[in-house]
Amino acid sequence: MGAEPGGGGNVAFNHVGICVSDLDRSRRFYEGVLGFRYWWEMDVPDAGCSRLLQLAEPVGSTAVYLVNGSFVIELLYFADAGIHPAPRRVMNDLGLTHLSVAVDDIGTTLAEVSSHGGEILEDTDMGGRAIMIRDPDGQLIELTTFGFQAMRPPRPDSDTPQGTQPSRGPVTEP
Repeated sequence: MGAEPGGGGNVAFNHVGICVSDLDRSRRFYEGVLGFRYWWEMDVPDAGCSRLLQLAEPVGSTAVYLVNGSFVIELLYFADAGIHPAPRRVMNDLGLTHLSVAVDDIGTTLAEVSSHGGEILEDTDMGGRAIMIRDPDGQLIELTTFGFQAMRPPRPDSDTPQGTQPSRGPVTEP
């Protein structure tokens, strides 16, 4: 993704961070189920980590970066600060609700979910076009087909002439 102008100048997407309870298990899930690849790993120094993440020292943070195309996931583990179990998220909880990933074959992908510690939410199946799963720590992930993804209008950063795509328009202050 290229840099786009924003309120503070150019903005570029960096990564999505996911707190995990077991780095190895989460790596196996994201690599084995969704095709992410290991990029790099860092033991984060406590002083900077504590300040930036607002956690009391000692933190003992390890960050593992996984990539799939231009999408980057940062798996965060806190050996010393510990992990706080969260309630099961639902779609109308404030904040990040889910990740959405297009896959070649939903059935083939689903066949790997349980054996990699995830959960298939069978009652969300949209006839093979989309379904929700959870990673080993409960993070919601929407699986879609590439055909379902293709139903969207062209992105505003594509070569499509302006004015040819549906839009809700700019967000304005009340």
